[in-house]
Amino acid sequence: AVRFANGRLRRPDSLRFTVYRSRDTAHPRKKHRRILVSETERLCYVGQNFGSEVLKCNSLCRYFVGVLDKNSGQMEVYNAEIFNMQPLLSGGRCWESQLALSFSFLPCSLGTEQGHFLHLHRGTAGEGSPASPAWELNREWCLNVCFRVVQMDLCIEAFGTSKQKRALSSRRMNAVGSDIVNTAVAKAAANVIDAKGVTALMQDMAQDDVQNISAFLPPCHEDADRPEHVYKFEDILSPAEYEALRVPAAALASITAEELAKRAEERSHCSFVLEELKFLPTDERSRDHKARCLWFLDTLVKFSQLKVIKKKHPMGPECPHIISRKLMKNFSSLTYNNGSIQNLISASMRAKITAYVITLALHINNFQTDLTVLQNDLKLPESRILDIAKALRLRVTKTKGVPGLDDDQSHRLGTLSLPLPTQKAPEGQRKRKKMS
Repeated sequence: AVRFANGRLRRPDSLRFTVYRSRDTAHPRKKHRRILVSETERLCYVGQNFGSEVLKCNSLCRYFVGVLDKNSGQMEVYNAEIFNMQPLLSGGRCWESQLALSFSFLPCSLGTEQGHFLHLHRGTAGEGSPASPAWELNREWCLNVCFRVVQMDLCIEAFGTSKQKRALSSRRMNAVGSDIVNTAVAKAAANVIDAKGVTALMQDMAQDDVQNISAFLPPCHEDADRPEHVYKFEDILSPAEYEALRVPAAALASITAEELAKRAEERSHCSFVLEELKFLPTDERSRDHKARCLWFLDTLVKFSQLKVIKKKHPMGPECPHIISRKLMKNFSSLTYNNGSIQNLISASMRAKITAYVITLALHINNFQTDLTVLQNDLKLPESRILDIAKALRLRVTKTKGVPGLDDDQSHRLGTLSLPLPTQKAPEGQRKRKKMS
């Protein structure tokens, strides 16, 4: 018995069916496998009694079909199995030898009085035997129609691996007129190239890449006459934000050598801040200014290590409200998760924090800073921080590390100097070195 997944038949008597059974008759499970194929005027259908798409009702209960003989008035009862007929949308040609590897042909007939019951003739002498004309007629119809429809995709559905089945499903879902699409794209590209020229297009692409990078960098004043005016301090901390740092930064400004050693042991601050606290100026105003910058830089580094921000004050109650609001607004992104809006530190926001940390470190260290120390504090790969440093128009050189901080390691030193180097879009993904 069959049922069609996408509707009902208007003329059941016009259908012809072909049944295939598994050739592996010795296997206790595979010997019962059947594939049923049919074709209408518009679509072709395939059903099977195995695999992931088989109906669960066949394993939960038994079905019977009664066939009434109108002449004698008697009914014969047969065991039945329901096949869910799915439309076969892929076209092409199927080779008989590929299908015959796993299945053998069983002739069948469908009469108008039988409804949706299929009577399978066994290979005994008579009408259903391979030598009979009826079998040859069914075989010829199968070769002309069925092998055109039931192709290798059917074998993949039945016996293919999970990877093959996923590839088949993906190919069917994305089956579009690739030739038409390719032709349209090539034509559109040719029109654009003819209109603007290759050189102009290359310049536009480079400019777009530069703009995408600059979206996460502090405002750059290329026409500046001094390095401190390239990235203005007011663009990093506004006067109101700078004033709000006076109270929390006072503890750093008055820190003693014993307190600094204790905080270094507890790792209360990042390595860059701990190292710079050893060289606070003696002048009270300069000392207070550097302490405020170090406090904000340390806060940015700690904020970059967060993933999802769940607290109202993620940096603690000692953080001024205006600074906490600045962090949430400028260095986090909103996302919708589990019915609520949350702030998270995305990869792009982490890159933005890194750019501001480097810029602030330049103002602290007379526009020259150790990028390797910042890289370790921010827990970034070297390639990432170098890309951001080059986007900031820094000149990167190699130098020996700071004494006491992995001095055996070769460090990268970033320097902001005039004139600024030409900005270049980041290159593609670096090729991995082959292991010898």
